[in-house]
Amino acid sequence: MTKHLLRATDIQEQRETRTQHQFNDKAIRHSRNLTAGTDMQRIGIHLVRIESGCDSTTHHYHDADEEFIYILSGQGIAKIGDETYPVGPGDFMGFPAPSPAHSLHNPNSEDLVYLMGGERWATDIVHYPDIKRTMIKTHGKRRWAHWQDFEELPPRA
Repeated sequence: MTKHLLRATDIQEQRETRTQHQFNDKAIRHSRNLTAGTDMQRIGIHLVRIESGCDSTTHHYHDADEEFIYILSGQGIAKIGDETYPVGPGDFMGFPAPSPAHSLHNPNSEDLVYLMGGERWATDIVHYPDIKRTMIKTHGKRRWAHWQDFEELPPRA
């Protein structure tokens, strides 16, 4: 068996990881990491399941990491920027860096299941416009600040 091939049975046997977002108690994802066993370093791909009433994350966008979402089953509401869109199986969303802020919500009784992937740069800045916070990720550490705590610098001469 090669480490470059992850069989469907291997994926099904993989235990789901439950992740709750640090800024949103309702953002709970159940996921399986599809790239962990393949030694991929620059992108991550996850099979994600969101239960009824839960969000995917806190509405956000990245300065460095591009992301995508491909809906496999269930129905949800995608928030992109300030607009909302119903999404379902076969719908694809791609978010270059930077992009409009984005998030998903599952208002339905059926689980929302999707593939989520993106880059994993060592350094990234993630902005959360609805809660006015920014997270700085650098070399394994994460820190955040409220937007009111940031100071503007004058332009360089």
